Amino acid sequence: MEHGGEAAGQRALVEHYEALRSRTRQMLASARDADWPTLIDQQEDYLMQVERLATLEAERQLDAANRARKATLLEEILENDLEIRTRLIERRDELGELIGAAQRQRKLHRAYDVSDPGHGSRAR
Repeated sequence: MEHGGEAAGQRALVEHYEALRSRTRQMLASARDADWPTLIDQQEDYLMQVERLATLEAERQLDAANRARKATLLEEILENDLEIRTRLIERRDELGELIGAAQRQRKLHRAYDVSDPGHGSRAR
């Protein structure tokens, strides 16, 4: 009976890796769609899943077949994570450019507003 419980525990651990892979697939889809609010919500669930997985991992040793399955799942999880990070960095850079452009526009507006007090938002 102990062996059956161990097999079930190993299956549960591998199923958690499969769920984590599924979550990264959903997160990647959100990143590809530029659905940043959904991605952020999904990341919260992802982090909770990782914590649960770490606890399960500490309690269980996997046999060779389940280690191989885990390795395959981890490879996809890491590939998904890399693409998500790449897209987040691209988005950060886009936002940085937009912020920079807005700051330049604001400075330009202030320069014209100050140099010509008879015109602009300060005129009465």
